Order: sequence, then C-alpha cells, then structure tokens
Amino acid sequence: MEYIYAAMLLHTTGEEINEENVKKVLDAAGAEADDARIKALIAALEDVDIEEAMEKTAVAATAAPAAAAAPAAEEAEEEEEEEDEEEQEEEAAAGLGALFG
Repeated sequence: MEYIYAAMLLHTTGEEINEENVKKVLDAAGAEADDARIKALIAALEDVDIEEAMEKTAVAATAAPAAAAAPAAEEAEEEEEEEDEEEQEEEAAAGLGALFG
C-alpha cells in the first residue's frame, strides 16, 4: 500500500511519478523499497488517470458510511415503532384491568 501512497503523494505535489521519486518517498518514510515492486507500480500506472482514480475513491469512501447508516437508522425506527405499540397495548390492558379490578 505504501507504494500507492507514494505515487499519490508525488501526484498531489506535482512531481513526476517515476522509479527514482517513488524510491525517494519510500526511503524518506522509512519504508523498505523493493525495486521490482516499484517497477511494477510504474508500469501499472502508465494508463491510469490518477486524479480520476483518487476522486472515485474519495466518493466511494464517503458514500459507504452513509449507505451503511441507512439500514441501521431504518432498523432503529422499526424498533421504536414496536416499542410504541407495546406501550399502547400495555396501557390498554391496564385500562381494562382497572374496569374489572
């Protein structure tokens, strides 16, 4: 993952994403740089629009928690409705009990 972060950092700062720069970023971060992995990263990024990929990732990251929260909110609302119904039933039963008590 640190290789991808290095490429993103280089892109964000406007530096060229090449083997030498990726290695410098990894070294500066204290990570062990593997030349084969760096070469594979550079090759993999040749046809990638990094700006577009970062935007899509950011949108997906912000949408995921919202999507996960929706079912939880619905479930909480259903539980609250059930509790209200139970309360009404108990009140009705107490009222009937008072009539015959």
